[in-house]
Amino acid sequence: MIDMFTPGRLGNLDLDNRVMRSAVWEAMADENGFVTDALVNCSRALADGGVGLIILGYSYIQTNGRQQPGQMAIYGDEYVEGMRRITAAVHEAGGKVSTQIVHVGPQTNPDMIGGETPVAPSAVDHKVFGMPRELSNEEIWKIIEDFGHAARRSAEAGFDAIQIHGAHGYLVSQFISPLWNQRADEFGGSLENRMRFAVEVYNAVKKNAGDLPVFIKLNVDDFVEGSTTPDDSLPLAKRLDELGIDGIEVSAGGALSGGKGPARVRINNPEDEGYLMDLARMVRQEVDCAVIGMGGFRSPEVINSVLQSGDVDFVAIARPLIREPGLVNRWKSGQTARALCVSCSGCFKTLQYGTGIQCMVEYKEKHSHRSC
Repeated sequence: MIDMFTPGRLGNLDLDNRVMRSAVWEAMADENGFVTDALVNCSRALADGGVGLIILGYSYIQTNGRQQPGQMAIYGDEYVEGMRRITAAVHEAGGKVSTQIVHVGPQTNPDMIGGETPVAPSAVDHKVFGMPRELSNEEIWKIIEDFGHAARRSAEAGFDAIQIHGAHGYLVSQFISPLWNQRADEFGGSLENRMRFAVEVYNAVKKNAGDLPVFIKLNVDDFVEGSTTPDDSLPLAKRLDELGIDGIEVSAGGALSGGKGPARVRINNPEDEGYLMDLARMVRQEVDCAVIGMGGFRSPEVINSVLQSGDVDFVAIARPLIREPGLVNRWKSGQTARALCVSCSGCFKTLQYGTGIQCMVEYKEKHSHRSC
């Protein structure tokens, strides 16, 4: 019977266990998106802590595809050398590491992208980020090409896998959505056309990935009225599986989904964990590739239960590893108490408290003796 410490396989990549570090914005790159010592050290700590596969925070593939300060860039060959420092550190510690490549589309602000108007499949007002401009057909194909270049750079930098970010309202997921994609060309209208961008991005990434596994973080439900539901996403999951994708990390929600976002709060009991498993089970029924479950996993017994069910092949966690980068090794040592993370999401307020993502509970206890 498998558990979290059973070796796993993502495509042709052998992993020591079934626990992945789900990508999260580390806020540790420099102002131009280059790797820093802090980012190298963060990655090494996760590898030392026993994570089977580290998925780095989203790296932007075009200058107008950036969302946050401290976000890594992968849009130019000049970024490869710095990323090699990460892969070398992780491999020296015995770990495996994946890039996550992204264009955030309209979910940015002009100040982050040199004063440009953010771009989107269609000029549909976003209640959080404002009105973007519609991409031309030529620009779409250039973005697809640049996803391919980012995959090539990932391979050159020595990464073990490549993840496409197709979730949380970023560009790949917006093309799938009937709310955000109102185009009338080959990339809009029918579901077949709305899936085309994600399919072409996958094809470009796969073509340039060498022998690296390629997987995707996919929004199965946007939890926004009129936007993506499983009726839209499951056919895409099936298509990508048929094309040979190596895995699907099942996610949902985003900036407009309120309490149904991907990082929910108040995960206080085992029954609160795995809140996206219903969606993961839907994906499992449609695909043969690896399915990666996420959504508030905090307890070894819950993780082992969902792995033993066969509904997922791996489990991905993020916030608990911010507070406890050595969590997986703690569990492996027999100290099986649930993660110390209280799921307050204070870690996403990182830049209010210094440089780099950190646990706000521990920060406040250290500096003011107040909890999150």
